[in-house]
Amino acid sequence: MKIIWQRPNPEMPKAEALVRVTAAYVIAVFAAGVVLALIQFGPVSGMLVADAIATLVIFGFSRWHSNSSFYDPFWTVIPPLIMLAWMATGDSISVVREFLVLGLILYWATRLTTHWAYYWPGIQHEDWRYPMLRERSGGSGFWTDLLGIHLFPTVQVFLGMLPVYAVTHLGDSPLGWLDVVAFVVTFGAITLQMASDFELHAFAEKSQPGDILDTGLWSLSRHPNYLGEIGLWVGLALFGIAAYPAGAVWCSAGAVAMILMFRFASIPMMEKRSLARRPAYSETIRQIPMLIPRIGGRQRR
Repeated sequence: MKIIWQRPNPEMPKAEALVRVTAAYVIAVFAAGVVLALIQFGPVSGMLVADAIATLVIFGFSRWHSNSSFYDPFWTVIPPLIMLAWMATGDSISVVREFLVLGLILYWATRLTTHWAYYWPGIQHEDWRYPMLRERSGGSGFWTDLLGIHLFPTVQVFLGMLPVYAVTHLGDSPLGWLDVVAFVVTFGAITLQMASDFELHAFAEKSQPGDILDTGLWSLSRHPNYLGEIGLWVGLALFGIAAYPAGAVWCSAGAVAMILMFRFASIPMMEKRSLARRPAYSETIRQIPMLIPRIGGRQRR
């Protein structure tokens, strides 16, 4: 396919749009790698700088294409690369733990990235939250885009990856029972997220305007996909604590930040939108818990 690199139009084929996104990420990762190679940083500070450089490159492509959804794959594309880089320079005593964590991150990242690529309509589509955030900022749309839509999530994910640094560089504890718990939590969370996403898209294909998904996993939690995402970061925190108990506080920072973000930002935005589009959703809120399933199932009418 011949790609002419120019400002996009709404009729751009999805295949070309995906090629542009892929090219953007190749350039972003290359730029981050050059920075790491040329400047001597510590393993954490260096990775944070490289992460920020990659984010700025993607931000540039987002602005060029007038579509901040260029950033959407960043959430899942970068974490496996961060872990592989840390594995290459670390000296953990538990190779088994390292490969358990790597396998789980690849399971999560591959599933979510392919999910995004398959369901992304193309260059004409932008996540509904991004224009709303820019509009709310008034004349500060540029800074909202840079700081709120691009850099803030990058910092969030980087915090969530700190336990992986503990696993690859500081792990001085042998594999133990907490690793088993961490594996069960992480694997279960990723699988929960995947299953709930499948249910959501199956519902979307046959639903009518105003219909509400309240069956299957969605009858137990109003946001089982978000619960699965939170569970992933909690599971990684448990792996970090298992590897390096002395770092329990900072290993938990990313999971706590994720919980707060979903509970007080992402979920309220989604709930407000659902209420505006589906007035009957207020009854769903009354019956079904926000995140953690209720013992005994949904509340009866």
